[in-house]
Amino acid sequence: MDDLLKVGVITSTHGIRGEVKVFPTTDDPKRFLDLEEIILDTGKEKKTLSIQYVKFFKNMVILKFKEFDNINDVEIYRQKDLYVTREQAVPLEENEYFIADLIGLKAVSDEGEELGEIADVLQTAANDIYVIKKKGTSDLLVPAIRECVLSVDIAGGMVTLHLLPGLREVNQK
Repeated sequence: MDDLLKVGVITSTHGIRGEVKVFPTTDDPKRFLDLEEIILDTGKEKKTLSIQYVKFFKNMVILKFKEFDNINDVEIYRQKDLYVTREQAVPLEENEYFIADLIGLKAVSDEGEELGEIADVLQTAANDIYVIKKKGTSDLLVPAIRECVLSVDIAGGMVTLHLLPGLREVNQK
């Protein structure tokens, strides 16, 4: 279980005063308004930065950090990830999970068959989709809906799934 949760990626600079455009990887981009600090993964180290202000433009979040005052200071952080700690994370509702916690869980069918492990979670407008990988087989895509996801045991490292009729056949096309 990761202690840090990814909330965005710096895509480019914005203006000349050290602002950055961030593509949010969180369900609610407005959550940036509640943050005072954020963690920047430079690739070599993780830096804690203080957020001076937050603005929004189209689907992007514009952040200004107290530590940087010009474009040259932030230009080197393009394509770098931004994280928050679990303590800063938005509280989850019942039956909600952080994607980082789902990745790597063993997937088992309600009939006891080992399906593989969750390698990714695709986010779509309708519902999330679990990408389950198993050596020697093609990926199995399972919708994260109540009818398919019977139980999630983060501590036990396992998710129990019900495969709806025809789901395997759809995945093999």
